[in-house]
Amino acid sequence: MKLGQYFTNEKLPSNVRKTECFVLGKNFTFLTDNGVFSKNGLDFGSRLLLDAIPLEEVGGKILDMGCGYGVLGIVLGKITKAHIDMVDVNLRALHLTKRNILINNVSDIDVFESNVYENITGKYSSIITNPPIRAGKKIVYQMVMNASNYLEKDGKLFLVIRKEQGAKSLIVDLEKVYNVKVLERKKGFYVIKCEIK
Repeated sequence: MKLGQYFTNEKLPSNVRKTECFVLGKNFTFLTDNGVFSKNGLDFGSRLLLDAIPLEEVGGKILDMGCGYGVLGIVLGKITKAHIDMVDVNLRALHLTKRNILINNVSDIDVFESNVYENITGKYSSIITNPPIRAGKKIVYQMVMNASNYLEKDGKLFLVIRKEQGAKSLIVDLEKVYNVKVLERKKGFYVIKCEIK
């Protein structure tokens, strides 16, 4: 996938397909398409993130930052009954997210376009992200370092990143802003929880 196709919504030929997965004790169905992350179904990193998040610590209002076709927000919306805001810069992904919300019968979700935090005005109890590594370090750092500005006082950021994509150096940088805890480490993926100091 070319970077431009992700960030400027250039049109790849559409090829919508249906995928199914079983996560946190429930079955989910997702429509995916060309030009979106993990078009063949739930990726390992997102599954690990969902499995590792302490559900008792998320609730209230959750932001799914860089939502793609909606996996993280939809699963958490179904499981936690929290209010979810889901944002992405990819219009095709957002269209799929809206369809997937209906397919999975999840309520109390708002979906809108935002280039990182550009259109975010509120604060959240939790921000969840599987950041788009292909977008480059600058975008990833904007997503995770600036999350502190959009978290409530006791809010938490949960993210997943691979070791080979700079997990260890990212943790060092995150520790300058947050109290950081690695919740899970598996197959080179790190699930990280950050709380504002």
